Amino acid sequence: MKTLSYRTESAKKHEIDRKWHIVDAEGMVVGRMCSTIAAVLRGKHKAQYTPHVDTGDYVIVINADKVKFTGKKWDDKVYLRYSGYTGGQKKRTAKQAVAKKPFFIVENAVRGMLPKNSLGRQMFRKLFVYAGTDHPHGAQKPEELKVIS
Repeated sequence: MKTLSYRTESAKKHEIDRKWHIVDAEGMVVGRMCSTIAAVLRGKHKAQYTPHVDTGDYVIVINADKVKFTGKKWDDKVYLRYSGYTGGQKKRTAKQAVAKKPFFIVENAVRGMLPKNSLGRQMFRKLFVYAGTDHPHGAQKPEELKVIS
């Protein structure tokens, strides 16, 4: 008589099927959009999700310069940097950040939602953010990702 095995199967690196998704960020709220993107990068939308394996898909974000914040965050939200030297702290509002680097806001939000280890850095490398509508990933035939905004 054969016994049934009830073990949970872990995803193997070579068994993962990765897809390409595209998100048009025009008029979307940053936090809501980025939480969906982070979940897709981690692979939480798949049945074979395994926490210690990168099972996620690739994500392309276009029109990152046309994202939306709720409330007065364009003026009140502050991004801080620190050089390591005395008096080396620098501040930049969201409005200043999008003027200097249009893709920074989306990248920073998604990076903060991924794990803070080597696996998170590996997942972050599958994110491609562009300020305009053009991107060089047409050959991958990306599918549109539905994001609730």
